[in-house]
Amino acid sequence: MSLSKSAEESPRVGPRGNLFQGLLTGVFPFLEWFKGYSLENLRIDAVSGLTVALVLIPQSMAYAQLAGLPPYYGLYASFLPPMMAALFGSSRQLATGPVAVVSLMTSASLEPLATAGSEGYIAYAIMLALMVGVFQFSLGILRLGVVVNFLSHPVVNGFTNAAAIIIASSQLSKMFGVHVDKASHHYETIIRVIESAVHYTHWPTLFMGALAFAVMYGLRWISPKIPNVLVAVTVTTLISWATGFQHNARVELGAIQSPEARQLIQSFNETVRKIPELSEQRSRAYSTLEEAGHGDRLGVEQLKAEHDASILTLEIKHLKEDAHRYRERIRNLLFRGVEGPEGEMFFYPEENLPGGVSHDGRVWRVRVGNQPLSEESLTLTGGGDVVGAIPSGLPSLSVPRIDLGLILHLFPFAAIISLLGFMEAISIAKAMAAKTGQRLDPNRELIGQGLANICGAMGKSYPTSGSFSRSAVNLQAGAVSGLSSVFTSLAVVIVLIFFTPLLYHLPQSVLAAVIMMAVIGLINVSGFVHAWKAQWYDGAIAIISFVATLGFAPHLDRGIMIGVVLSLGVFVYKSMRPKVASLARFEDMSFRCASTHRLQECRFVALVRFEGSLFFANASYLEDKINELMRRKRELKHIVIVANGINDIDASGEEVLSLIVDTVRSAGIDISMSGVNESVMRVLERTHFTEKIGRDHLHPTMEKAVDAVHEQTHGTDAEEFCPLVNVCRIA
Repeated sequence: MSLSKSAEESPRVGPRGNLFQGLLTGVFPFLEWFKGYSLENLRIDAVSGLTVALVLIPQSMAYAQLAGLPPYYGLYASFLPPMMAALFGSSRQLATGPVAVVSLMTSASLEPLATAGSEGYIAYAIMLALMVGVFQFSLGILRLGVVVNFLSHPVVNGFTNAAAIIIASSQLSKMFGVHVDKASHHYETIIRVIESAVHYTHWPTLFMGALAFAVMYGLRWISPKIPNVLVAVTVTTLISWATGFQHNARVELGAIQSPEARQLIQSFNETVRKIPELSEQRSRAYSTLEEAGHGDRLGVEQLKAEHDASILTLEIKHLKEDAHRYRERIRNLLFRGVEGPEGEMFFYPEENLPGGVSHDGRVWRVRVGNQPLSEESLTLTGGGDVVGAIPSGLPSLSVPRIDLGLILHLFPFAAIISLLGFMEAISIAKAMAAKTGQRLDPNRELIGQGLANICGAMGKSYPTSGSFSRSAVNLQAGAVSGLSSVFTSLAVVIVLIFFTPLLYHLPQSVLAAVIMMAVIGLINVSGFVHAWKAQWYDGAIAIISFVATLGFAPHLDRGIMIGVVLSLGVFVYKSMRPKVASLARFEDMSFRCASTHRLQECRFVALVRFEGSLFFANASYLEDKINELMRRKRELKHIVIVANGINDIDASGEEVLSLIVDTVRSAGIDISMSGVNESVMRVLERTHFTEKIGRDHLHPTMEKAVDAVHEQTHGTDAEEFCPLVNVCRIA
């Protein structure tokens, strides 16, 4: 009795256990990692994770600078995101963290709002990461991963190639050791960099960058398994520390022996100090304008506030232009340091150095930014730029302050970054899944990427995504599960707690070289050729997206939107005007398009193939083509609509089909259909179209249709060689 009872109950327990296990792994997918997991697998994952960390740490600092943030925010972005994306995503080898394209998009999104590197800018970047995470997580939960298809491959290819050029060229100022103000267009900024480099190039800075290039390229050629980025960073940092690469001095304004330079600095300070005052006055004017706008009529107070705000905006614009000109002139000043009788340093313009005086051998420049210069403690630099002090310890975990106005402003950028970032991540994950045979779930991957950005924002991260280079390293190292990414995060934690002082002397030009080396792989000229070969308009869209992204940079969203609009425009145009082909017999005895293959058409029977869904936007197009066919072929007796390509039909499509039947038959020509699929047939039956056309006029295949109508249409007027039976080419 007990045995039979247990035998009866065991099948019921199994499904419940399986259901519970399925629910548990659905919420915590990382539990599947541990099925058959061994100590050897743990060792492999640990080695893989540490190997990826060796690449990630210097790369993340470089990408943070590309995003307009202090370098250590790259480490913050490498703390939680890799681990969360691995734990809740579906790919076991995808390495998440800071990437070049997303970093560039972050910079392009936030630069109009705040000065790069400022507290406000950092807060906006963290808020952007939270928005990107929520957007991706929502798409994953709602299983809307297909929305990424709005970014077609030609658009992404054009954008990515342009972004690679923009990213690489944006690092030229760091490579040459020059400083310039950013212009309204990226190409104008590059022109300023080139002009400044011609005026002054800091050769030790250029040497450090070139050395980093040589080390990374050489080691990649010798052995791809060697962490070339880490070696380049280590070597150049040691050289920087040993040679005193960074050399700054704090002096009073009086130490500069140039009345012109002192006057420029004082004029710059006066100009820059006026901007916040006028900005505050403008804010008050806007507040007055908003309060006055609540009334029903346009009052004098409102007009005055609007006038004041416009005048103040114009004055601020002029002041910013003046500040830019002063900054450029100050940056172009080159000084030589001369030691005074009591050991103090004096700085003379290079061209006005007193005769018989020896200088210290360095070329000094005034470090100038957007803030007023301290006349009591002026910073002069006689060396190269380094990363500098990095705060030790982990970032404090907190939820970013929610600002509805900021959310509305950043939403378009967050949506674009979300889709671009996910597209990059899922493409990488698919490529690795093809090699490992792992099952991939795009919606689960969206959830993982979303949680990575949400939790990253709580840990002071900016938006992140999957990295191709680091994922390749992870795969080559033999990573078995996502635990490798957990070990990567732990390695970053150890660096943040114990080793940040070692990064102080890392040259900025080396980080620039790391970025430039990484984005070389993004350039894919063959993608344009491939798109053009597939369809000329896909190639055109890729090229236009590329040119628009370059032309509108740093407003990268405009290039993407132009590409998306063009892609949707082509899709709508093709949907409204699908191909309608007249068929004839081909050499392999199949029916092919007569115009494409230069085949003769039958005089009495027309096989018309409609290639696309028949719906309200294109139904009249089919009607026009049928009417045109009847006007062109005077001896026509029967039309067969080949419906193999019609996979869907709506009420408008069915209505037009009914109208075509009436029109054709009223002209003394018969009509039938072939190859109607099940879903379309159900619509035709529900609307009683099948009775109208006649069930004997609905044929399962083209061959059956030709067999049914050929003899009755030809009769005694049979063609010597009918194109529906024989292959007849146009002479």
